[in-house]
Amino acid sequence: MGIGVFATVTQTVDETAAIKVCAKHGVKFEVEKREKGAGVVHTPVMVVEADAPEKPEDLKPRPPVVTIMGHVDHGKTSLLDVIRKANVASGEAGGITQHIGAYTIMIPHPERPTELSPITFLDTPGHAAFSSMRARGANVTDIVILVVAANDGVMPQTLEALSHAQAAKVPILVAVNKCDHPAANPLKVRQQLQEKGLVPDDWGGETIYCDVSALTKTGIDKLLEMIVLQADLLELKANPDRNAKGNVIESGLEPGGPTATVLVRKGTLRVGDIVLCDHFYGRVRALINEDGQRMKEAGPSHAVKVLGLNGIPDAGIGFSVVDDERAARDLAEEREFKAREESQQGRSSRVTLENLFQTIAAEGNKVLKLIVKADTQGSAEAIVEALRKIETNKVKLEIIHDAVGTVTESDVILASASKAVVLGFHTRIDNGVSEVAKREGVQVKLYSIIYELIDQVKESMAGLLDPLLREVVVGSAEVRKIFALSKGGAVAGCAVTSGRIVRGKVRVMRKKGLIYEGVTQTLRRFQDEVNEVRAGMECGIRIEGFDDFQEGDVIETCTVEKIAQKL
Repeated sequence: MGIGVFATVTQTVDETAAIKVCAKHGVKFEVEKREKGAGVVHTPVMVVEADAPEKPEDLKPRPPVVTIMGHVDHGKTSLLDVIRKANVASGEAGGITQHIGAYTIMIPHPERPTELSPITFLDTPGHAAFSSMRARGANVTDIVILVVAANDGVMPQTLEALSHAQAAKVPILVAVNKCDHPAANPLKVRQQLQEKGLVPDDWGGETIYCDVSALTKTGIDKLLEMIVLQADLLELKANPDRNAKGNVIESGLEPGGPTATVLVRKGTLRVGDIVLCDHFYGRVRALINEDGQRMKEAGPSHAVKVLGLNGIPDAGIGFSVVDDERAARDLAEEREFKAREESQQGRSSRVTLENLFQTIAAEGNKVLKLIVKADTQGSAEAIVEALRKIETNKVKLEIIHDAVGTVTESDVILASASKAVVLGFHTRIDNGVSEVAKREGVQVKLYSIIYELIDQVKESMAGLLDPLLREVVVGSAEVRKIFALSKGGAVAGCAVTSGRIVRGKVRVMRKKGLIYEGVTQTLRRFQDEVNEVRAGMECGIRIEGFDDFQEGDVIETCTVEKIAQKL
């Protein structure tokens, strides 16, 4: 340490440092050199993520993964509730699904009643702001159910969901929901979707339409049968006897540590497996299904919550099970280092003489800085995406940090240092953090509905803009007679023609041209000094620094109004 080398017991040190240490302790130092290439040990390089081609005989049928999509409030979650006889929608703030859930159900096969067929559902939020999550929802899925309300018909987000599904080249089933509604028109839905290329099968097309009602539970069985039959046509297969691979659907931070909801695509995920996921890794401590029960393993097309990763991976990222923990750790660390390097390069922009003025101008710009904390990775990403879509050239929006978890003291310190506001979505503030925020003068706002959050950010961005100043003419008076004063100067005898004449800023107009702008010195009615004179009355006006009145001049008084700017 004395010579600035910090090495652990098992590390090697270089020659110069070793000589110094030996000299200090009076030990003879000899250096031996090997011939070139002799000391290299050729260990086999561990290939961590090579994906071996599957043999056809290893493949076994797997359940279909079904994603439910559609416009907000068309009844996707209610439909899922009926399917899994639970109740998710009532627990959502404002009735909006804000997390991807995944559930596996078993139903009797329509052609072989003794056989149970599993189906895995992904409930992706239908709200526009969650389109990034939904795009991923469409990528991991085998069949898409497009839910359209029979009373509303096709809406903007219906088309958006449709384009996601078509881009992912996934077969689409249309569920026409709310068929019990008095204003229901299932035919209109078919006509609207036919124009978009989804021709109903009874009209000679390919797309299956099911009329259902989540309230009266009609048509649900037929829908499930259609899913099973469609899945049979797709002949979905995967090899369960290999290391698991799949995707993270959702991730978050819970009291037990980071959790990730994963969908296994192939292989079987077991407790004790070493999972590598982007730059996070870990040994699976527990697998929990949608009912909160512990599981020993999860096969293809099953979604489970995994505990044991050392961080919170992004939603949508692939994961794989590897055999060697050390290789997994090295690869994860290398990826993290790369990611950090890239973000550093993106950040370090130095000031040069050439860009100095641009920098000064840019710093003069209005900037709203935000720190976003949400309960899950998908929500955090969705909020950041929605905020970045706010289009304006007048105010810059800078998201300094977005993460999963509660609002902590370090968030507040970061906000204080960078003059930012902390937004929490579906999360809480840690103990004692409110006091720190008060002391540092940092605003922390918590939301449970995404619309509110985005609208408030828009309002505050508009609030940063300087108000526009506008002159408003309050009243005008016509000069009828001019009185010269004995001590010099002149008083204009006026009749107020419109509005009211008040003390303060005035303009003198002659033949509609401005000849003087100044301030009233006196405003009198008969002998009395007054503050205002209304239309139809007469008054005497003296203006500071101006005596050159002529009969027929118009004197206007004006005030300056501040108008709030819009983005």
